[in-house]
Amino acid sequence: MKKTIRDYDLNNKRVLIRCDFNVPIKDGKIVDDNRIVMSLPTIKYAIDKNAKVILFSHLGRIKEESDLVKNDLAPVAERLADLLGQDVAFSTKTRGKVLEEAVNNLKPGEVLLVQNTRYEDLDGKKESKNDEELAKYWASLGDVFINDAFGTLHRAHASNVGLASNLPNGVGFLVEKELNELSRLENPEHPFILILGGSKVSDKIGVIENLVTKADKILIGGGMAFTFLKAQGKNIGNSVVDEESLDFAKGILEKYPESIVLPTDVNAFEEFNNDANNKVKTLDELTSSDLGLDIGDETIKAFEEVLKDAKIVFWNGPLGVYEFEKCTRGTKAILSYLVKNNINTILGGGDIVASASELGYKDKVTHASTGGGATLEYMEGKELPGVSSIEDI
Repeated sequence: MKKTIRDYDLNNKRVLIRCDFNVPIKDGKIVDDNRIVMSLPTIKYAIDKNAKVILFSHLGRIKEESDLVKNDLAPVAERLADLLGQDVAFSTKTRGKVLEEAVNNLKPGEVLLVQNTRYEDLDGKKESKNDEELAKYWASLGDVFINDAFGTLHRAHASNVGLASNLPNGVGFLVEKELNELSRLENPEHPFILILGGSKVSDKIGVIENLVTKADKILIGGGMAFTFLKAQGKNIGNSVVDEESLDFAKGILEKYPESIVLPTDVNAFEEFNNDANNKVKTLDELTSSDLGLDIGDETIKAFEEVLKDAKIVFWNGPLGVYEFEKCTRGTKAILSYLVKNNINTILGGGDIVASASELGYKDKVTHASTGGGATLEYMEGKELPGVSSIEDI
C-alpha cells in the first residue's frame, strides 16, 4: 500500500501536487476538461486542510519555440478557477524569481498553477529526462509532494519521480482509485474476459503476453483483428494489417487456439471514408478492395455470447474506426450489453474511453481509466516509476 494525501498534516504546508492537465486546447479554448475535473477532489482536499497548494502539469510536447505558445497552461488556470470557485494564481515561469515570489505570496487555502513543466524540455529535456538539479529546485518550493497524475505514472520525469525522490510523498485520490481498480485484475474473478481493439497489434503485444493465461477469452476487434485473421489464412480484403506482428499473431493463435475470438463478419467500406458505400459482409464475401472498419452483426452476437457469464472485463481499444459515425455500432453494442447486464467493466484509457464518452457510456461502466499508456504498461505487468517512487505505508 502506498501513502496517500490523507497520511500527511497539510495545515500551512506547501503541498506540491502533480496533476494531469494534458487537455485538448483549440484556439486558446479547452475542448474537454475531464482531466481537470478528475483532479478536483485531491485539490479541494488540500485546500480544505489549509494547505498552500502548488500544482504542476505538462501539456503536449515541447520540441521548439513555437510549441511554447500552443502549450501554455494559462487556459487551464482559468478553467480551474471556475471549477474551484476561487482564484488560481498562475506562474508564467517554471523557475526563477517570478515563480518563487508566487510561491512565497501564497496563503493557506490558496492555489498556484505552475507553467507547463515541459517548457523545461526546450533546453536538454530537463523535465522528461528527470534532471536532478531541476527536481531538487522544484522540491525546494514545497514541504510535501502528492502525485495525482495517473496518465504519467509510466514516465520518470522531474515533476513526478524527481519530486518524490526529494520530498515526503503520497498519491492523490485519482491515482489511488485507478490503482485500486486495476489491482482487481491481478487476481481477477472468472470468467475474466479481455477485449482488445485499435489498429496495431504491436501496441498490445505486452498485454496479450501477460494476460493470455489469466483471461478466459480474448475478444479481438478493430484493425488489429485483421492481422490475426490474415495469420489464420482468412480473407481480409484490403483491410489494414500490422505486417511486423504477423508472426506474433500466428504464434499466439497456435499456442492458445481456444482463447482468441475473432470477427466472422465486418462492416466493409469501399474506401476509408465515413461517406463511402458500406455493407456488412462475412469474411468470405469481402472483395479485394473492401476495407473492414467495424465488426458485423454475427460478431457482435458471438462476443455477447462469450460475455454473458463474465465476472470482469478489461477493454482497451474500440472495435471500429470510432471517428466514423458509421463505424461505432460494434463498440456501442458491446458497451450497451456490458452496462445492461451489470458486468464489471474496466476501460483501459485512450481511444476506448474517448469512444465510450462520445457514445454516452463512460460514466455507466465500472471504471474508465484516465491513462492509456500507463494503463497498458500496468496491464503488461511492468513497474510504473511514478508508483514505485512513492513511499509505502
